[in-house]
Amino acid sequence: MNVRRDALNPPTGDGAGSRSITRADGVLHPLTPRALEERKLIHRNDSVRAQADAFRGLRTRLLALGQERNFITLVAPVQQGCGGSFVARNLAAAFAFDETKTALLVDCDALHPAQDAALAVDVADGGIMDYLDGSVTDLSAIQYDTGLPRLKLIPSGTSRETTGEYFSSSRMRMMIDSLRGTHANRYLILDSPPVLNSPDARILSDLADLIVVVAGYGQATVDRIDEAAASFDPDKLAGVVFNNIY
Repeated sequence: MNVRRDALNPPTGDGAGSRSITRADGVLHPLTPRALEERKLIHRNDSVRAQADAFRGLRTRLLALGQERNFITLVAPVQQGCGGSFVARNLAAAFAFDETKTALLVDCDALHPAQDAALAVDVADGGIMDYLDGSVTDLSAIQYDTGLPRLKLIPSGTSRETTGEYFSSSRMRMMIDSLRGTHANRYLILDSPPVLNSPDARILSDLADLIVVVAGYGQATVDRIDEAAASFDPDKLAGVVFNNIY
């Protein structure tokens, strides 16, 4: 995994002097390294050190751009099959590695949801689409433990053919504001539908502070990558991740 940005600040560190919130999400039995690898999640052991270091580096760059506030990051694949959900999941895990931070991964791809299956989470109480259409009224009910300390998941929920009207609604904006405002050390990662051929990623970008575009290595052409990147506010665009794990 590589990150491209012309004016990216160098890594600065994790802010380890802050107060620890190790058990903030109540996970009593964290997943083993083997279980994490089955879910294609990074961990602290040497077997995935290169991947873990890459995602830590991406996290540190985002923290530098976000000036240490609890920002919202949109992870947007250029097209279907680029591995955007893999990048979003592991970026969230990288934030959760830091004992002073929590992460909330939100699966916003209602047509091709991936996170609940990848994380083997039972999402019987619904997800974001159920909350946005009013079927679920308790926001805490759709925030699921993942087995990784300090990382929670809001799944996509009931499938929808069209989602733009939900993502642009006042209920969506109030939900995002509530999720960020509840915990000062919570970082939101929005797993977006593909940028090209759908307006959803552009709609979601209005809610984000930073945007990471994901391109499948050797899959998306330079023109397609540039077209996807041009869809967003350049002041929010953090860079392009070239992913070779789909």
